[in-house]
Amino acid sequence: MGCGRVGSTLARSLEDRNHTVSVIDTEPDAFRRLGPAFNGDKVTGMGFDQEVLEKAGIRRADAFAAVSSGDNSNIIAARVARETFGIRNVVARIYDPGRAEVYQRLGISTVATVKWTADQVLRRLLPQGAEPDFRDMSGTIRLDSTPAPESWIGHRTVHFQEQSLSRIAWIDRLGEGVLPSRESVIQEGDVLHLVMREENAAHAYNVLKNGPEEH
Repeated sequence: MGCGRVGSTLARSLEDRNHTVSVIDTEPDAFRRLGPAFNGDKVTGMGFDQEVLEKAGIRRADAFAAVSSGDNSNIIAARVARETFGIRNVVARIYDPGRAEVYQRLGISTVATVKWTADQVLRRLLPQGAEPDFRDMSGTIRLDSTPAPESWIGHRTVHFQEQSLSRIAWIDRLGEGVLPSRESVIQEGDVLHLVMREENAAHAYNVLKNGPEEH
């Protein structure tokens, strides 16, 4: 939702990665920012209107980004996507940093404009499809951020680390950073910050996707 500079950049970036994208905006002229090569759906309307979301294909969606210019519109749309349509991977652009912690507690990943880029939203929507948050000078070690998948909720962090060949540097939980111990358990709404070797990245994301291997 939102076809400004960030929304249009995000939509094109996702389409370049061979994903199907629908874009919602209240102004039809805004879709010109997508360019003639964009193949996704363009839906005019309010992004928190359920009928508009249905028209945009929300029931087939894997993720939803609310990146319009209004905090209230973004958070309402994000909550409708998550709570009404069950979209787990939801990101909202928030201008007021003071609100961000509140919405993190609702399980909605937020990005404040003070640190805003389209690539940051892309990492939250599609962690395995974007560049890592950090890569060391040798290109050997990378740091990635990813929402905790449902299949890993309730499992110990140490088991995830063993199976994924990665290390959890810290966890964003309810707006705070948490350093995991051997007894820590992954919880709903957690964002995992993973350190791994570059050659292990595909394996780590497969473990995230497929869930824990039961002993």
